Amino acid sequence: MASVLITGASRGIGLEFVRQYGAAGWEVIAGARAPEGAAELRALAAGSAGRITVHPLDVAEFGAIDALARQLDARAVDVLISCAGLLDRRGGFGASDFAEWERMFRVNALAPMKMAEAFVAHVARSTHKKIVSISSVMASMGRNAIGGYYAYRASKAALNAIVVSMALDLGRRHGISAAALHPGWVRTDMGGARADIDAATSVAGMRKVIEGLGRAESGRFWAYDGSELPW
Repeated sequence: MASVLITGASRGIGLEFVRQYGAAGWEVIAGARAPEGAAELRALAAGSAGRITVHPLDVAEFGAIDALARQLDARAVDVLISCAGLLDRRGGFGASDFAEWERMFRVNALAPMKMAEAFVAHVARSTHKKIVSISSVMASMGRNAIGGYYAYRASKAALNAIVVSMALDLGRRHGISAAALHPGWVRTDMGGARADIDAATSVAGMRKVIEGLGRAESGRFWAYDGSELPW
């Protein structure tokens, strides 16, 4: 049975990844910052006949990442999806909250790097060997036509740079493919009610991209609809 490890699994896109991979018969390892309050996630796990397991995981606490990696030490992880993320709409030019910048970089950029380092052996021993990081079109310098969102854009652009190097290094060493994915503008707590698509559409599209991800597609920036985005 193929396995997937998903961070940020308690709501929004992460929860939908759990739902869809679970329905497809995958073994799902769901990491959530506060699983005790994640009623939908716990219900999915309860009805999964053991295929979905829920683990407390605050990706901002790197010791918790190491602890989960040790707990799962004997397991293979076919697909690692770093989905947990932060968006802060405050702090336009001249009003930067640099403590918030540091928090956003820790969750959006450093945590996916830490997840990859902690779980690289788990992914390397798997069949699929894929590491996926949820980025955003707002990370694209080529597509930035409105400005603003400095900390969020910068943190996601840093994540993209990490993904490119990771694809090169882990591809050579372990045969692992890595990519950054833009989920679209999704109707979630983060995306808001006016967004273009629902989470089910976004995740179904990203799952197709992940399924087709190989060495030729590794180290690139893909949208949920399969189109490639400029850096």
